[in-house]
Amino acid sequence: MIQTLTLSVGQATSAGLKPINQDHMGYHIPDKPQLNTKGAVVAIADGISSSDVSHIASETAIGSFVADYYSTSDAWSVKNSAQKVLKSANYWLHSQTQSSAFRYEPDKGYVCTFSGIVFKSNTAHLFHCGDSRIYRLAGNSLEQMTSDHRRVIDPQTSYLSRGLGIGTTLDIDYRQTPLNVGDVFLLTTDGVHEFLTRTEMVKIVSDERLDLNSKAELLVERALQLGSDDNLTVQIVLIEQLPEHGYEEFQHQVTALPPAPHLQAKQHFDGYLILRDIYISSRSHVFLAKDLDTQELVALKTPSTEMRNDATYLEGFLMEDWIATRLNNPHILKTKASLRPKKYVYSVSEFIEGKSLSQWMNDNPQPSLESVRSIIAQIAKGLLAFHRQEMVHQDLRPNNIMIDDSGTVKIIDFGATSVAGIAETKHTLSGIPGTAQYCAPEYFIGELGDHRSDIFSLGVITYQLLTGRLPYANDIAKAHNRQAQQRLKYISSSNGDLSVPMWVDYALKKAVSIRPDKRYREVSEFIHDLTTPNPKARSLQTMPIIERNPVLFWQRISLLLAIALSVSIATQVS
Repeated sequence: MIQTLTLSVGQATSAGLKPINQDHMGYHIPDKPQLNTKGAVVAIADGISSSDVSHIASETAIGSFVADYYSTSDAWSVKNSAQKVLKSANYWLHSQTQSSAFRYEPDKGYVCTFSGIVFKSNTAHLFHCGDSRIYRLAGNSLEQMTSDHRRVIDPQTSYLSRGLGIGTTLDIDYRQTPLNVGDVFLLTTDGVHEFLTRTEMVKIVSDERLDLNSKAELLVERALQLGSDDNLTVQIVLIEQLPEHGYEEFQHQVTALPPAPHLQAKQHFDGYLILRDIYISSRSHVFLAKDLDTQELVALKTPSTEMRNDATYLEGFLMEDWIATRLNNPHILKTKASLRPKKYVYSVSEFIEGKSLSQWMNDNPQPSLESVRSIIAQIAKGLLAFHRQEMVHQDLRPNNIMIDDSGTVKIIDFGATSVAGIAETKHTLSGIPGTAQYCAPEYFIGELGDHRSDIFSLGVITYQLLTGRLPYANDIAKAHNRQAQQRLKYISSSNGDLSVPMWVDYALKKAVSIRPDKRYREVSEFIHDLTTPNPKARSLQTMPIIERNPVLFWQRISLLLAIALSVSIATQVS
């Protein structure tokens, strides 16, 4: 019988003398195959006492780490997976502080310490920032395996030098250590370890008469007796059984899986039957497949033959799969989890019976304003889910939007999506993240985009649905500096099409403004102005037509001159 990793966890937490407990803890020991592919997670966080909202930070840090770690690709190393998750959580917490009343008082914002362990196969992977601690009990000695990130000014003054939410970037300690059966790990917040000696902690943890939860509760109780005036949290982990060395490699639990081979119809692959190809490009291949366990139809995506050895592309491919697992929204393509461990790099998602928005536009060249609003509102709901997770899609276009047979609109393809705090590299002119026709102007001059860049793309799509044209024709892709962009002129959506109300054109013009600071701040604001006239747009109705729409004005003048000329000629002939 093959042995597997087996461990037990005991824990206890208390607000102590304080009115609220700003500590948080969590652990997850999954079933197979995740126990083999991802391991078990134990983590603890401590909110800073100067903040009234740091309990939210510690709860968010633990919740996102425990959940999001298991959403990362099996092909990523433990270090890579955990650091990506923590960097994402860090950026989110920092952004909450920046958008709150504590923007200029970070010590009152969404900040916490973090200490976590991922137990996988025969190794413990430690992640740490702040002044919570991780110890290992070896015999009668307690080894502190983390360093406190606290700067002491004097006996009465000190501050946290590192922690989640302090800044946009995260400096987190990482180390790994081999495991042995019988190892005991102890995670504590400062309300415990600043009031208990190591000798006393060893005595309590080594007491064989107590179970792990009782030991944790006794540590908390004893620290309170000794004068602890802080929140108190303890986790104790006992390693009971370990797999044989080499078993991890046997199960393909390595830092990289091989890319999927070339696939074709009627082929059996990793528990799926390939039925036909859906989409083939130079970057990826998408197939309609059947899960042989569930008999469910799915879309199976693999790296293309040309890209299967490109490490940078494969990293992005795996990131795309992780992003999909983090988003749960009816207007976003759903990923499909498999109970079988993967042997190759590929992704599986729901199969959408329907058509792309691009196909829909061809079938409906003159849609009603109401039908356009319905489609755009659904896309906006999907975008909002991205933005709430501090993600920017960056490649919103008709081919990346599907409409299923029931009329539900879904955003697909997350290959260009930016996750705040993880990938913050600038795009060059030759490497814009999306498709030129729908890309925001800032990308063409090498700047980073944000959620307003997605609003620009959504505005272009709305404009195209209503008019069949682009708001700046193809001129944005030709403007490679700010001066050139300032010369670009918005083409009114009412030009030649009086069915688009001026107040709708106002919303479109604002959504696709060249300058990001002139656009809508939130996608919901754009949707509101598409359905309800903005008071600012009413003034457009009283403006002379030569000011609000000079092109239409001169078109009408030309038409009148042509009619007058025709009448004059006809009069002279008669």
